[in-house]
Amino acid sequence: MPGIADILTLGVPPDEARVLCIFVHGRGQTPEEMEVAVIRRLSAPDAAFALPRAIGKSWYSARAIDPLEDTTRAELAVSLAGLAGTIADLRDKAPGTPLVLAGFSQGACLALEHAFAGRAKPDAVIAFTGCRVGLAGDDRPADLSPGLPVYLSAGSDDPWIPLSAFAEAAVDLGNAGAALRCDVFPSRPHEVSHAEIAMLETVLRDQSLGRKPRMEAPR
Repeated sequence: MPGIADILTLGVPPDEARVLCIFVHGRGQTPEEMEVAVIRRLSAPDAAFALPRAIGKSWYSARAIDPLEDTTRAELAVSLAGLAGTIADLRDKAPGTPLVLAGFSQGACLALEHAFAGRAKPDAVIAFTGCRVGLAGDDRPADLSPGLPVYLSAGSDDPWIPLSAFAEAAVDLGNAGAALRCDVFPSRPHEVSHAEIAMLETVLRDQSLGRKPRMEAPR
């Protein structure tokens, strides 16, 4: 059963941070890969990072665009509970410090599902190459906090997250009242681009300064 095996911590200690960030890796990946691909490319000197590691390198077995079956629901429940616990633990260490929930690919999907579940609410969500888990006709939570800043990105030809699923997630976020920015990158490989790194950096900076994220980084 998927879940959190351990957590890689980076940056400053939480009680010294001005902003907290949980970054969730994708299927078949590790926190160390996300450290190289994302965290080391950021300029965020006052941020504390927590990178949870999925048991078996996967947060759930199915593809995000498969129908929601009982097995997927059970695996999602375990992974989401672990993510909620990680958020609560980090906030216990740094009360009142803003927290950004971010992820790539399957990690982005998990971050979105957490936001829609409406518990342990983050102050912003960054979903690099993400979508909802399941299909539009499935019974899925929709308890997103109105006004929640969300950045959602996609590649035009991504092998894991088709544009139709990305667009469906954008509609769900818009209908729920998210403060949403979306970007589609033509022919971008299945990776985090420089423009996406810049977006996360600006969101972390705004949050560390006590500002609502403006998500004004250029593409």
